[in-house]
Amino acid sequence: MTSAIRFILNGEEVSVGDFSPTETLLDYLRLRRRLTGSKEGCAEGDCGACTVLVGRLIGGALRYEAVNACIRFVGSLHGTHVVTVEHLAAKDGKLHPVQQAMVDCHGSQCGFCTPGFVMSLYGLWMANDNPSRAEIEIALQGNLCRCTGYEPIIKAAEQVATERPSALFDPIERDRAEIMAKLWTIRAASDTITVTKGNDRAIIPGTLDALAEVLAAEPSATVVAGATDVGLWVTKQMRPLNPVVFINHLTDLQTITEDETGIVIGAGVTYAQALSVLEGRHPALGRLIDRIGGQQVRNMGTIGGNIANGSPIGDTPPALIALGAELTLRSAAGSRTMALEDYFIAYGKQDRNPGEFVEKLTVPDAPEDAYFAVYKISKRRDEDISALLGAFYLALDAEGCVETCRIAFGGMAATPKRAKAVEAALIGRPWSWNTVASVRDAFDEDYQPLSDWRATAEYRALAAKNLLTRFFLETAGQPQELARFEPEEA
Repeated sequence: MTSAIRFILNGEEVSVGDFSPTETLLDYLRLRRRLTGSKEGCAEGDCGACTVLVGRLIGGALRYEAVNACIRFVGSLHGTHVVTVEHLAAKDGKLHPVQQAMVDCHGSQCGFCTPGFVMSLYGLWMANDNPSRAEIEIALQGNLCRCTGYEPIIKAAEQVATERPSALFDPIERDRAEIMAKLWTIRAASDTITVTKGNDRAIIPGTLDALAEVLAAEPSATVVAGATDVGLWVTKQMRPLNPVVFINHLTDLQTITEDETGIVIGAGVTYAQALSVLEGRHPALGRLIDRIGGQQVRNMGTIGGNIANGSPIGDTPPALIALGAELTLRSAAGSRTMALEDYFIAYGKQDRNPGEFVEKLTVPDAPEDAYFAVYKISKRRDEDISALLGAFYLALDAEGCVETCRIAFGGMAATPKRAKAVEAALIGRPWSWNTVASVRDAFDEDYQPLSDWRATAEYRALAAKNLLTRFFLETAGQPQELARFEPEEA
């Protein structure tokens, strides 16, 4: 057992053994290392002013991702390469092409947000030789600019796409082989790391078995993967967390396997990692993930964490429940699998015993003739928090009647919950406008939503009914049928 984590910061390998489990990467950079290019704006992963790149070994390759330093904990950095804006320019002061393009295209006014934009564009520049405008906009989803406007920044991204210097100039490309070798060396050491500061402890298990042992001994510990939710517990709610167990480095939790029946996703797989696979099997899931926060959030947040936290407004559980997904929990005593919908018991309560953790998720394929759609209702397209989210899965028999139906909502109850009264009202009936119109009121049996700052109960109830109508119109109905609908038939 060791008492310090190791990672690379820009061009220096560092060992850190004196941090609190809730110390953020942004505080470490600004306060301890005096790397003040990364700014603190929102402290909740929304504005992107703190954006840095974190490189990690994934599938034998070194992959760099833009992340929010304000909600990334130091304890999650073991075996990574952290790159800040200070690392981009050459030693003689010559700007990196990404920085120079921002200057040439007048992409900066007050400059507060500029380092974050530069780092997001740098991550895109490394990953994509010829990004489209849409891909540029996606890369910048998590960065806010209040004074310059986005057009000059997008033009900077387009300009720099055509300027790719030799590997000797770019600090990452120049040193990539050396960086990879160092990270492989760090990863080879599989000891569990425990860092103590005062009465607080950060624990970084070396293996999945070690994680099970740690949680058996520390069943009340807070498990942190992406920290896109837990990070706000600290920065906004000032909650003390102790001990904290970091798991984002465990490669056994970052696997995705496919076969003819479906997909198995490890609990540590991020939204960004899962996007292409889920989009290929279930396009509606791909469109949903594209609406979860900005790119920095999708690079950090994990599907397993979204489920484990048990939030009633989590984006992925309703969609996965509608698909009939199964969840596997693991502990030192072994593993058990359940239907995902059974995991959520009540508000803040899940079917997870002390010492258990989410290990993987199994998402079955849908038949080719089945319908599946997900609709997220939020104030902003890429809002992290939705007012409600509805997921619909439907299969018809040979006569066009509803044979299988699963409808699940988030934001309508204390947990992600199926609309079983609506499902029962649909089963066996023709998939027609009159059928849909006649079952709308069954939603009132399934849900009694609350009013909060996201939406009123009345709005949620009406929106849920309207989403069923939308699902019908997008699958089997025609808009002109609305003209033939007689209200009394409802």
